[in-house]
Amino acid sequence: MPSTEDNKAAVTAFLEIFSAGDVEKTLAALSDDVTWWVSGKLDGMSGSYDKAGFGALIGGVADVYVEPLRVTPLSMVAEGDKVAVEADSYAELKDGRVYDPRCHFLFQVAPDGRMAVVHEYLDTKHAYDTFFAS
Repeated sequence: MPSTEDNKAAVTAFLEIFSAGDVEKTLAALSDDVTWWVSGKLDGMSGSYDKAGFGALIGGVADVYVEPLRVTPLSMVAEGDKVAVEADSYAELKDGRVYDPRCHFLFQVAPDGRMAVVHEYLDTKHAYDTFFAS
């Protein structure tokens, strides 16, 4: 079984892959039966996603960024196969706006090092204002 340090390293590697903006590599780092859940009640963003649904979500927003959304971990706490991460996110949008929430993730890491479950907690007001407000 992977150690908590192994799981933290797997999450760090995943966030680097995610931040590079390559949807296919990001999806490859997720288990086949992954569940990615996003907090809040924003239609088109919040809720639970399977692997294909999450791919569609991140592929759809990638076109609005100047460069990929960068997620920078600030701290991590691990216990067993779970890793809690506080992070800063940052992306400039092509229309000049900036998406830069502080967020929290809870990852469950599969024994093979891929992400099995992800809970993403974010500033839904900032997300709404950035992506949905006219």
